Order: sequence, then structure tokens, then C-alpha cells
Amino acid sequence: MTAVNLGIPRVASVPASPRPDTPALVDSFGRVATDLRVSLTDRCNLRCTYCMPAEGLDWMPSSQVLTDDELLRLMRIAVESLGITDIRLTGGEPLMRKGLTGLVAGMAALRPRPRLSMTTNGIGLAARAAELVDAGLDRINVSLDTLDEELFRQITRRDRLRHVLEGLAAAKAAGLEPVKINAVLLRGVNEHEAVTLLRFALDNGYHLRFIEQMPLDAQHGWRRDEMVTAGEILDLLRSEFTLTVSDEPRGGAPAEKWTVDGGPGEVGVIASVTRPFCSACERTRLTADGAVRSCLFSNSETDLRALARAGARDEEIARAWRDTMWGKLAGHEINEAGFAQPIRPMSAIGG
Repeated sequence: MTAVNLGIPRVASVPASPRPDTPALVDSFGRVATDLRVSLTDRCNLRCTYCMPAEGLDWMPSSQVLTDDELLRLMRIAVESLGITDIRLTGGEPLMRKGLTGLVAGMAALRPRPRLSMTTNGIGLAARAAELVDAGLDRINVSLDTLDEELFRQITRRDRLRHVLEGLAAAKAAGLEPVKINAVLLRGVNEHEAVTLLRFALDNGYHLRFIEQMPLDAQHGWRRDEMVTAGEILDLLRSEFTLTVSDEPRGGAPAEKWTVDGGPGEVGVIASVTRPFCSACERTRLTADGAVRSCLFSNSETDLRALARAGARDEEIARAWRDTMWGKLAGHEINEAGFAQPIRPMSAIGG
């Protein structure tokens, strides 16, 4: 395994101005976080070249990962006390979390009931899609960067394309709507598949989202000139399709959307680097080891696990969560000269 410093949780700085007396997760710029991204594990059964080294990482010891009871307690606080309305389960690979179905059922039982979604690589989904729907899962995103078997092996270092495609089909058959595909285009590797991926999604009733490659790899090898930009992605698609800007309000959604050839099909692009959407961000994040982060690219976080294990009351945990979000920066600063890539890689933060 490759040793990678996953970071030591620490309390985020808080702005000098006092936080308003509100239960919501508000920041000093007036944004309110209602969407929680929670990582269930840092482990993954793929080794995507843009995410981690071939031999994997030194995973979190099980003693550091939130237990089911700890996780559900934090989800209850988030929903009942902090105004969270949407919970997305991430990883690593969330399907690798033992007891996943029970966790989904526990979150679905919260009141008011949050909308529940999951981002997955799709491996193992075929066998579990129906039970996850029965437990309360509402939506799903499946990562898929290529439809070419050899290229899939090259990117992921695993021969599992068939299982991903089976997982997509099973998710749709189980009633998960919409089934979304997340695709990252890599310069000189798979950008030629932009059209192929969109045609596949349209033909099968999936919603495709292209994502600009972000500086979140464990190796810290991201380079701006190797990233396929949103503008380039759209140019590739326009070589075969007519794209029209969607008239659907975007709100805080990360994807800009276009209708394809007059609709009803659509495609989205998440341009975190070249077209930041920080001003409308409504997300808060919880790592598998219980650290709350105000931003995917933050280099500070607050250890809620330590508070919970020390016997903190619900309101003390809620207050620490609010304080962390109050200290959220105006933006991720990727395009600023002083930007520093987060110490934790994506697999440890949760997507």
C-alpha cells in the first residue's frame, strides 16, 4: 500500500462576526447548507488512475470509522436540528460498507424524511439495487468513464466494465429515477468517447453528467493543462448534437444542463474548475471518520466523532457543525495563486 497522509481533523476557523442565532447551517456569505454528502468508507474496489495509486492506499482503521449508531446519530442531528433535506452517500465506494441497507433504512426513517441518493462505481449494484430501493434509496449516480473494455481496464486497473453496466440496468429496473452517470474525461485517454457516452445514455434513458477532473488525487499529480475543460467537452458534444441551455432553474445544483437535439434528453457538465459555482453552494460534508468539512477543497475540518465519543450532547455537536459552516470561505480558490490541494484525497473526503 502507498502511505498517504489523510489529514488530522482540526477545528475550522470562525469569522470575526458573530454567527446568527439560527438552527440552519448558514455561512457568513448567506449561503445555507441543506445538502449533506456523507462518506461511508474510504475503501474502494477500483484503482482509477486519477484518484489513487495502483496498489491502493492505507485505509482508515475500523476503529476510526464511524459506527452505524454514531453515523445515524449524526444524520439525525443533521436532519432534525440543522435543516438537512438531502443526504448523498459516498465513499470510497459506499457499496463496500457493511450494513449499508440498514443504514439507508435508518436514514429513510428520519423525520422530516430526507431525500436519499448514492454515488457508486456500480460494482455489486446489480445484486443490491432492489433491496436499496426497498430500504428507501431514492436516486443514484454511477461513475462510468468509458464503454471500451480495454480502456476501462486502463483507467480503473480492473476488468469490471460488465458489472458496472449490469448495475446501471438493475438500478433503472428497480425504479431509481433518474439514474445518472458521472463521467470524467482525461486528455489523451478517453475524451474521444464524449459523444459515445452521451449516445449510450440517451439510448438507455440515463442522465449523463461530465465532470471536470479536479485536484483531489492521492498522488497530488493533477495538472491544469491535462484537464479536459467544460468548454472542450461541449465542443466535442456539439460535433454530433444540438445543445440548448436548459431553462430549468439551476439553484444550487453543481451541473449546468443542456437539452439535446430539442429534448427530452439532456446532458450536464460539472465545471468545478473553469466555471465555479461556489456562490450557490448548499453542501456540507462528513467524512467516514466523522470530520465535518465546509467545502470539498477545505484544509480545515471539525472532528465530530471525538465530540460524540467524549459524550457531547446533541446540541453541542450541532453547535460545532454550525460553527464550522459559518467559517466557510467564499470559494474553493482553485484558480487563485495560493491554492493548496487538500491533504485528504477524494477517497478519504467523500465525493
